[in-house]
Amino acid sequence: MENIEIFGFNALWSPYFFVSIVICVLLYFFLINREGDKFRGREKVTVNQQWIFTTAMVLLYIVKGSPVDLLGHLMFSAHMIQMAILYLLITPLLIISIPAWMWRTVTDLPVIRQAFRFMTKPLFALILFNGLFSLYHFPAIFDFVKSAPLYHTASTLILFFASLFMWWPLLNKFEEKNQLSGILKIGYIFANGMLLTPACALIIFAKVPLYATYYDPRSWMQAMQLCVPAGTLSGLNLTGPEMFNSLPIMEDQQLGGVAMKIIQEIIYGTMLAYVFFKWARQEREKDEYEEGVQKALK
Repeated sequence: MENIEIFGFNALWSPYFFVSIVICVLLYFFLINREGDKFRGREKVTVNQQWIFTTAMVLLYIVKGSPVDLLGHLMFSAHMIQMAILYLLITPLLIISIPAWMWRTVTDLPVIRQAFRFMTKPLFALILFNGLFSLYHFPAIFDFVKSAPLYHTASTLILFFASLFMWWPLLNKFEEKNQLSGILKIGYIFANGMLLTPACALIIFAKVPLYATYYDPRSWMQAMQLCVPAGTLSGLNLTGPEMFNSLPIMEDQQLGGVAMKIIQEIIYGTMLAYVFFKWARQEREKDEYEEGVQKALK
């Protein structure tokens, strides 16, 4: 198994992406601590929110800028773990950590308002993300997306925003526009888990390798250009991804499907517990309030 350090510092650590992440973090803290007439009266961002945002940005750099991103082009299982963390963990963390007034500033823009309102409708958001995720993992589409940086970047951004729309009904920052009750949120989470299952099952139970970019040397070399400078690749003697992956291609593929499903179950299970206990507490408080009113009227 070859050492991935042969691909060079830029491929391993993506310094430009690191600088972009640092700028985003600094901008976030600048905005939440800014004073002035436009910022008076806005809710304070809690320390927990600040930590959550920082954690989300660190995770974003790990999955898209650190050697993990390079591993995602060498091992299908690493790629699936990348996707699970990016679309099922980082997105909800960003929704939670960014204050409502900041979201409102963006989503109230005339060119965004109507589109955002439509895209975050629960049924549409549910079908959009899971449908796009499943389509992405059709072998022909997957290999096509891996064929050029433009397609890869576009698909990553589309899935990222689709995941944001999918999570929004569960973590709605605008109380006056809360679309789902507690019991509906529970059903929404179950539906998400069910709709993501076919894509994982396709990968886990496939009898042959599905993705040429992980077993065909020519397709793999083309996909590697997404994260390794062409000049670096041309100077290396590479035969295929098996040089860097000790797992057989079928085992790596199955591990990727299993990893995605396990991570999804953990995240959705945690969200389900949070929603259920919050809903149960609200119902109990409502019952106690009604009992108090009835006693006061007697």
